[in-house]
Amino acid sequence: MVRLCDIRPSPENDVLYKPVDFSDPAIIALAESIREHGLREPLVLSTDSYILSGHRRYAAATLARLEHVPCRYEAVTRDDEIDTFTVLLREYNRQRVKSLDEQIREAVIDADPEECLAELLDHRREKAKGRHASLCLNETTKRKTITPPKYEMRDEIVSILNGLANFWPVSDRQIHYGLLNRPPLRHSSKPDSRYRNDLASYNDLTDMLTRMRLNRTIPFHAIGDESRLSSNWDVYAEPGAFVAREIDCFLKGYYRNLQQSQPCHIEVLGEKNTIYGILRPVCSEFCLPLTSGKGYCSLPPRHAMAQRFRKSGKDRLILLMATDFDGDGESIAESFARSMRDDFGIANITPIKVALNADQVKSRNLPPVMKAKASSKQTAKFVASHGENVWELESLAPEDLQNILRTAIVNVMDVETFNTEQRAEANDAVKLRAIRETMQEALKDMRFDAEGGVA
Repeated sequence: MVRLCDIRPSPENDVLYKPVDFSDPAIIALAESIREHGLREPLVLSTDSYILSGHRRYAAATLARLEHVPCRYEAVTRDDEIDTFTVLLREYNRQRVKSLDEQIREAVIDADPEECLAELLDHRREKAKGRHASLCLNETTKRKTITPPKYEMRDEIVSILNGLANFWPVSDRQIHYGLLNRPPLRHSSKPDSRYRNDLASYNDLTDMLTRMRLNRTIPFHAIGDESRLSSNWDVYAEPGAFVAREIDCFLKGYYRNLQQSQPCHIEVLGEKNTIYGILRPVCSEFCLPLTSGKGYCSLPPRHAMAQRFRKSGKDRLILLMATDFDGDGESIAESFARSMRDDFGIANITPIKVALNADQVKSRNLPPVMKAKASSKQTAKFVASHGENVWELESLAPEDLQNILRTAIVNVMDVETFNTEQRAEANDAVKLRAIRETMQEALKDMRFDAEGGVA
């Protein structure tokens, strides 16, 4: 039994861990328990009476007005062996903390299985609603195979896809523009069937792509269709596999706000979903929000952009836009920026159309996609300025479009400040790895039995 007044808290404890708060309700509750039942677990001291284990018990015993407390000693002195003392202090603090599997066991005991299941089912019902009707299928039909006269076009498609492998899935449009650069014969026995920028060639391409995927000439995931939505759920045979995946991914989704020190709030707008996968990696590099407008953008994405701008606390919005070079594309860029100003009250806005423009079309000798749509209200104005031909963003090589956007971003931001944030993010990553490895080490021995309990 040692006099409480002779025991000294360790200054290193406050450095390694959060200082003990005498007003903490948990400390007060522990003091009440000690007052009623006594101190059940001895404090651990160095031979010069510094606490190695028991700072919380020491604080609670002080609140309980004890004069003596049970202690045991480790053969180490703080003043003469500070490194060894600090290591022991850390190890004792690790061991006094309740293990995660014990905490989970307590949570499992307190949880109501029916309530937990109801919560899961409610979440699923919110995510997936709808009815399904049965169809009556007619007789079986087989799709036509790719015959030798089509091999030249087939091989060119494969070559283009291999060149775009870093951007999979790609759209039919991107392959179309690749074929226009090196047009093959659509049918080797027909000299006048050279691939060209017309509807017949494009329809032939989409049919070829369908057949090439079905006969495994090209993988299904190489071609995407962002306009058709689907949903899927990650499911597991038992909780152990889910826990293992979550632990492996723990704290890996961190993004530092690399734009927080920038003088202006910067956002990127893409006209269509087919270029979203091309723009997204560049926006990720700079931690910039990216919006896909799908033509004339609806109200919710515009409102969300306005909310992000106001939350940033900055007084200027720079809007970088990528749209087609046609009447609608020009109008979309202008009307979106005007809406942000007039509908959402962002007076200090700088809209910049980074692509596609007349200079880019001319310098790259891009093939036009078609004639301007007669049905569009914007056609007359566009034709008067640029002629009847129109160009799509997909006519740019993906790397080219990325470089155009990257250059535009660098031109409107404070690069030195951005580099400082990147260096800070590297330090953040070090801290997160330390936390992740510590947690993974603590959880590595956890297993789940067949009924989902912690074993």
